[in-house]
Amino acid sequence: MTELTIDEKFAAEQKQADADHHKPTAGAMTGHIVSNHAYINVKLHQLKWFVKGPNAENYKAVLSDTIDENNAWFDKIADQLLDEGELPPSTMKEYSDYTMIEENGANKYLDAESMIQTVVNDFATDNMFVTRAIKLAQNEDRPFMAQVLVELLGWNNHQIRIYQALLGNDAKAGFEEDDDDDDED
Repeated sequence: MTELTIDEKFAAEQKQADADHHKPTAGAMTGHIVSNHAYINVKLHQLKWFVKGPNAENYKAVLSDTIDENNAWFDKIADQLLDEGELPPSTMKEYSDYTMIEENGANKYLDAESMIQTVVNDFATDNMFVTRAIKLAQNEDRPFMAQVLVELLGWNNHQIRIYQALLGNDAKAGFEEDDDDDDED
């Protein structure tokens, strides 16, 4: 058996990643989560650097804590993928291709409350991938991956509560289903 070249190994990895994303696996979904957290890191820094107003210093302190914790989760999720024999995304192109977090250079001009709302929205977006990855990990009999993802879901939910509180909201404000209107026809 001949040894594959570096380029051949990477090409095989990309081919497998493409296949995994068309029929989602826990590993592929968790790769999206790694990418989401890479983008969340960039956005948190953007907000910390540009937030203004009477509560700016308080917001910066909370953002700094979230940045530190998010970086730890970024590594923990990537490590879990590696422990499971999976390859986490590791390039800016891969992060860009796999994230569902939207970035916008104009965010630096938002008022402080609008900036904080983007954090709530980003963690809610990430939760869609985390909950899906948990189900896939459970279905694939990957209990340790599911356990780490459940812990991440709890941390994400805690971040939502913290940032919602900064906005004067309860944790679930704005997330309630509006099914009652459909029943009144």
